[in-house]
Amino acid sequence: MVTAQEPNAADVGAAVLKAGGNAVDAAVAIGFALAATHPFAGNLGGGGFMLIRFADGRTTFIDFREAAPLAASHDMYLDEKGNPTRDSIEGWRASGVPGTVRGLGVAHSKYGKKPWASLVQPAVTLARDGFEISYEQSEQWKSQGTVRRLSISPESKRVFLKDGAFYEAGETFRQPELARTLERIARKGPDEFYTGETAATLAAEMKKNGGIITADDLAGYRAVERTPLECDYKGHHVITAPPPSSGGVGVVQMLGMLEGSGYEKSGWGSAATVHYLAETMRRYYADRSRFLGDPDFYKVPLSGLLDPAYIKQRAASIDPEHATPSDKVGPGQPAGAEGSDTTHFNVVDAEGNAVAVTYTLNAGYGSGVTVPGLGFLLNDEMDDFAAKPGVPNMFQLVQGESNAIAPRKRPLSSMTPTIVTRNGQFEMMLGAPGGSFIITAVLQGFLNMVDFGMNPQDAVDAPRNYRRVGHDVGGAFPLLPGARLWRAQNPGSGHHRLAGRRCRGRSHPPTSLLLGNQTVHG
Repeated sequence: MVTAQEPNAADVGAAVLKAGGNAVDAAVAIGFALAATHPFAGNLGGGGFMLIRFADGRTTFIDFREAAPLAASHDMYLDEKGNPTRDSIEGWRASGVPGTVRGLGVAHSKYGKKPWASLVQPAVTLARDGFEISYEQSEQWKSQGTVRRLSISPESKRVFLKDGAFYEAGETFRQPELARTLERIARKGPDEFYTGETAATLAAEMKKNGGIITADDLAGYRAVERTPLECDYKGHHVITAPPPSSGGVGVVQMLGMLEGSGYEKSGWGSAATVHYLAETMRRYYADRSRFLGDPDFYKVPLSGLLDPAYIKQRAASIDPEHATPSDKVGPGQPAGAEGSDTTHFNVVDAEGNAVAVTYTLNAGYGSGVTVPGLGFLLNDEMDDFAAKPGVPNMFQLVQGESNAIAPRKRPLSSMTPTIVTRNGQFEMMLGAPGGSFIITAVLQGFLNMVDFGMNPQDAVDAPRNYRRVGHDVGGAFPLLPGARLWRAQNPGSGHHRLAGRRCRGRSHPPTSLLLGNQTVHG
């Protein structure tokens, strides 16, 4: 089973499974394919997270988040008056060191079984021979915001906007420069991106255009394998992302505040239910602003933040009748605390291995910069740091010194790939794009199914509430983009259910899907 935001990439993953590859193989192939077919967020020049649950119950998390270059500094995006500039959002200085190729390489070398080149080759073919532009993609490229961002770079304007002539639906879109880059990566492996011709070209273009990523930055980049966060909620076991993701902490905290509260008794969408959810979100986001950052640079008080007693203490401050004024919703005091546009895809193979991947360029089309001769867009992940602690970033998140810029540090992320089991068996995977909306989208997709009995389609289609610290008035979002959730319903019945909202992906059920000791046929 494969779900992905773009159908050609979903086809690639399904073909890998059919050819005997495992879920990790399929995820690697999808990751490269999306770099060709979904430039809005699919990438070589970005980063992300991969969450894996193996059929035997083992779990792991691969962090291939972008890292700040060695030349990065605390105040590098402030003007002479101390105000943030747009340099963290667009242009050559906005990019962190890309992690995607390294992360996919680590996943493959440790847990894949098909030859590396065979997993990259479908992306080569899609870039070289092209694919048909959809109506949606054509219209998006013509939109005012996209034209502005992709016109930042002459190369981006040439490649994606046809120098202003624009691609029409039904035309074939070919990317020869990207195809050549992918061919080198296929032949020589992931190291080619970091120490080979690709790295040399990227470093040279950075120097030429005022960027700060160097050959040393690329050669020194490492993906990090971390231990996932886990919790239980009403008989469901939730496996989710650890820092530098902020999402997993949020999901665990908010589920802890909700369990036993009875918030759901008023029914989905009631004023009382929405109010309680909103107050829960605001308390988590207050903690996020203060305590979360890259765990390799900042001592994140995880045990304190996830301590059930602390979570219940936070829940006890919620008034079920009245909203707490924002100036009263501050970070808590967890034990051990110190003083201070994205895409998602899921894969399950016939053995029961499950892989959830969220990766990104940050904003749609990242920094807007396409590297000449290489064909891929660069991220603008430096904006996910606190360019000026206490001042909102592009996604209106207020962040503190824990997420300040430092060389080789990874910016805090909202990406929240999540896997859920029940009675030791795989049940569902969740993930979403949407910047700061990701965390609450994943939470509410899960709650809609578990607490309100929705089927998967209704769970992701339902309007969602979003509140963060500073919100005294919240809103419902009926059409948050592209949240996707896959669930095996009634494992013994032989039925699959794929849900995707505004999702152009396809469901590709394998011949059989093994869930524990039960086989579900497609």
